[in-house]
Amino acid sequence: MAWQDDHFCFACGDKNPDGLKLDFKVEGEKLIVEYTFPKKFQGYANVVHGGMLSLVLDEVMVNLPWKKYDTPVVSAELNIRLKKPVKVGQKVIFSSWIEKEKGSLVIMNGKAELENGEVVATASAKCLKVDLETIDRELSKR
Repeated sequence: MAWQDDHFCFACGDKNPDGLKLDFKVEGEKLIVEYTFPKKFQGYANVVHGGMLSLVLDEVMVNLPWKKYDTPVVSAELNIRLKKPVKVGQKVIFSSWIEKEKGSLVIMNGKAELENGEVVATASAKCLKVDLETIDRELSKR
């Protein structure tokens, strides 16, 4: 078993029929993705479940080092601050940027905002760079 992208990730995999199929774009030092949540991702009536916002914030943060620098990372710690509810059907713009990098640790920040610029959630993450060869060896032992 190898650590690989089989394009079935729930968030960004284009082969997962139930997934979000997020399409990231690098813009300068940031990674951006837009998504409009359908009703099936609601919590309370017509309000997007906070876990879905958290999922996309996590994804936009871990994908920046990979998409921009070809450096895969995984979240070791994730902090989300939900600020305002998002209505089902509203477009949300997610962005991430690197705050600091030290050795194998990458400190990430992210935010989710509506088209009018209103911030609905913020995030930070401590991410660890992934050594794919080491992970492949570990996975093959199991």
